[in-house]
Amino acid sequence: MIFQERTYSVLIVSASQNFNTSMASLLPVSEYWPVSTVGSVASARRELLERSFDIVIINAPLPDDLGSKLAVDICAGSPAAVLLLVKSDIYNEVYSEVMEQGVFTLSKPTSAQLLTQFLKILCTARERMRKLEGRQQTVEEKIEEIRIVNHAKWLLIECLNMTEAEAQRYIEKQAMDLRISKRQMAERVIKTYE
Repeated sequence: MIFQERTYSVLIVSASQNFNTSMASLLPVSEYWPVSTVGSVASARRELLERSFDIVIINAPLPDDLGSKLAVDICAGSPAAVLLLVKSDIYNEVYSEVMEQGVFTLSKPTSAQLLTQFLKILCTARERMRKLEGRQQTVEEKIEEIRIVNHAKWLLIECLNMTEAEAQRYIEKQAMDLRISKRQMAERVIKTYE
């Protein structure tokens, strides 16, 4: 067994008790926890408003809809990896409808072995999304730092009649001398001159 550094939260959307029981046996607590099960699109949407999940498994059809729109909406609005299981006679149609939105699709009936492999693929997809989220957060933090430093520079230009280059140099030098980040120095300038 491979050591798991983390567990993956799972939402199963299925009206079939047999499917729910079968899926539960494929989701060991050491790898997948917590696992929630709901029986309709409406209850899935309510559950997703309350908390986020790493993996969402939709067993179509559901009593209130096929489930493909739910799958697309989840992919568009969250970093969750989504698996949509559909009957083999509509698989190609549904696959072509949801594939571009990032929904994984599997035809049923299927085997426990294939579902287990797909769960690993979903975990891999979720890890990739986690890395992308981290990169996006880093970029957003850098943009925010640039915004704060620029604000501080303009305050120095207005209040101390510095040029933009002098203001930039002042912030960088003070940050270096005080052993703080440029952002922290810029925040001090803003606090002082605003």
